[in-house]
Amino acid sequence: MTVATLIIAAAVFFFLIPSHAAVSSVSGLAIVLSNFVPLSVSAVTMILNVVLLILGFFLCGHEFGFKTVYTSLLLPLFIGLFEFLLPDNQSLSGDAVLDVACYIFTVSIGLSILFNRNASSGGLDIVAKILNQYFHMDLGRAMSMSGMLVALSSALVYDKKTVVLSILGTYLNGMVLDHFIFGQNIKRRVCIISKEKEAQIRDWILYTLKSGATIYQAVGAYDGMARNEIITIVDKNEYQKLMQYVIREDPAAFITVYNVSDMRYIPKGRME
Repeated sequence: MTVATLIIAAAVFFFLIPSHAAVSSVSGLAIVLSNFVPLSVSAVTMILNVVLLILGFFLCGHEFGFKTVYTSLLLPLFIGLFEFLLPDNQSLSGDAVLDVACYIFTVSIGLSILFNRNASSGGLDIVAKILNQYFHMDLGRAMSMSGMLVALSSALVYDKKTVVLSILGTYLNGMVLDHFIFGQNIKRRVCIISKEKEAQIRDWILYTLKSGATIYQAVGAYDGMARNEIITIVDKNEYQKLMQYVIREDPAAFITVYNVSDMRYIPKGRME
């Protein structure tokens, strides 16, 4: 989490602050507010994070709250350290559009690491986590919605180009964040129909691959014959092992594969 927070702080200091864009983050809002109050970006970020941190602690659970306390305090400290070491920081690319693009890809790496550890860097990440947990909204979409208001706030200080850049950057940031998060969590739903090796494949999935499976009866439309279909959900490594085994043992097996990004178990008492 420390490394992820350092990545986010570097993205804010080296790319977001020089661009003046308010892209989907409390740090972006802090950049705007620092024009109205005699405080640094790191100090304004700290104040905003504390307020939202209290909400995250009560709404997202103690584990999320404790982890985010650590990262929320660490992020402004890292930004403040960069401000101290490099007081005359200028744009690395000399172009605001390139700065925003670099910020989006860099910050998404840090945010995805934190989200996948049930943590956050604070600020709008907490808002997105709340929307995800209580309204089942994609994290990227939640970040885009909450960040859009921050992007529009840049109109209070900067020109139209910066406002447009902030809005487009917020939208793209949500898309890239979704890619990083679901690219790590995606699983595959594999459906297998085997005439001769059904029991063997089923046992291999259960006892060698150590995965669960479900059996459905499928009836062929052409011949009207009933056959069992084995359905299992596996990760990337398990999928490769499963495909190699099935192709080797029964090349004639019929296999279909679907990508799965969200799996939920609903207890019996909550079905009503």
